[in-house]
Amino acid sequence: MKTSDFNFELPQELIAQTPIPRRDASRLLVLDKDTGAWEHRHFYDLPDYLRPGDCLILNNSRVLPARLLGHRLPGGGACEILLLIDRGENTWECLVRPGKKLRTGARVSFGDGQLTAEITEELPGGNRLVHFEYEGIFLEVLDRLGKMPLPPYIKEELQDRERYQTVYSKVNGSAAAPTAGLHFTPELLERVQTMGVKVGYVTLHVGLGTFRPVKEDTIEGHEMHSEYCVIPQETADLINETKRSGGRVICVGTTSCRTVESWAAEDGTMTASAGWTDIFIYPGYRFKVLDGLITNFHLPESTLIMLVSALAGREHVLAAYEEAVRQHYRFFSFGDAMFIASGAVPQA
Repeated sequence: MKTSDFNFELPQELIAQTPIPRRDASRLLVLDKDTGAWEHRHFYDLPDYLRPGDCLILNNSRVLPARLLGHRLPGGGACEILLLIDRGENTWECLVRPGKKLRTGARVSFGDGQLTAEITEELPGGNRLVHFEYEGIFLEVLDRLGKMPLPPYIKEELQDRERYQTVYSKVNGSAAAPTAGLHFTPELLERVQTMGVKVGYVTLHVGLGTFRPVKEDTIEGHEMHSEYCVIPQETADLINETKRSGGRVICVGTTSCRTVESWAAEDGTMTASAGWTDIFIYPGYRFKVLDGLITNFHLPESTLIMLVSALAGREHVLAAYEEAVRQHYRFFSFGDAMFIASGAVPQA
């Protein structure tokens, strides 16, 4: 399949720059994956589309304030380091800027010396291994000095850090938010559980590869980035019991989807698992676990719109995106959401 098959026209003004005041007041485009029919609702209407016996699978990864602004030593030139993967022993794989100035052996200072760093290795593809030195606890130092690593299409400064975290975020490690979950409030989660929908958690630490467009002309040539994920035993048990009982497994976000699909057996059964996944889901993929998906609107020609197209069909998805543009939905990380499942929209 051609990458250009997943392109669509998006006016710049529809790219959400800030979160709306109330999380669950975002709009919700409900898409029937079989018929392509849609309905326009709000996220707080989500319980209308869930059934007792269903389960929601949420990614509880928490975004690190991983963007560090500092200056080079001894010259003082401005620079930026973005933490990607903890490689242990105070060493992280990072993106750095300016790359030409931050070669092996270069040193950097942040926060008037509260944190210092040395480039220890240049990796294929341009990333760096960076060793950090500090007093105290690294996450506390990072909390003081770091900024949220917002996607490149968001130009506005984030006023409240917690709006780029889900209300159930727990495990530090992501370089970007699992944004489908940003619409949930504690009250909405309580409503769905009260109606008999179970909630389970996985962890996938989101990398910045999630924002990179596919550069290959054909999607099969794309090399997917790797991300670390965990499925606890209780979540594996919940998914297995939901399937046995005839309920639906509804993943909140492409990250939750990729986690469960990475570790499911061919018959859809789950066991507790942990490790790196580079699963690339595109049309033709047969889902082993997922029955429904809650997701935001994604970048043109991205692996994420390809995943959604694998679930609902490219034509249905692009038609729904065109409708969202016509109706002035908000797009991308701080934007509106979709709910996609079989039979989601009753036939007239």
